[in-house]
Amino acid sequence: MKRILLLVFPLLILTACNFETKKISSEEVLDQETRTLNWKEVDEYPAFEDCQQETELTKAKDCFENKVAKTIYAYLAKQQPVVTESIDDTLYLYLEISKQGRPKIDSIVSIDTTLTNELPKIEEWLYQSIDSLPKIYPASKRGIPVSTVFKMPVLIKAE
Repeated sequence: MKRILLLVFPLLILTACNFETKKISSEEVLDQETRTLNWKEVDEYPAFEDCQQETELTKAKDCFENKVAKTIYAYLAKQQPVVTESIDDTLYLYLEISKQGRPKIDSIVSIDTTLTNELPKIEEWLYQSIDSLPKIYPASKRGIPVSTVFKMPVLIKAE
């Protein structure tokens, strides 16, 4: 009896464990991975030549944003506009860096109409300042170049 039980028991275990294997295609794996990735974050921020040595993400972002800000302010300072009212305002520049590394102003948001009344060419100057940026290496996610958009405050002061 014990012998029969010893033979039946392993047989019972083998039949109870129903192993099923399923072949998963590479498209399914890619689809699953894309659903789990956070596409709002990048592995590497866009960079200028001088910012490429930065490996820490926040420092790389700061380096990039500082270089853009310096370029914009330098260009605006060259314009030397004449104003009738003092201006102390902030506008927001939404700057898109394409996956080819081309900068483009997505939109410009200004809260105060005094700024646009006193400096009617401000948008034109901002577009020109962005055109004068040096070569940009695009952001990447998993080694693939991706587009990114930055919201950058631009402080405008004039007396």
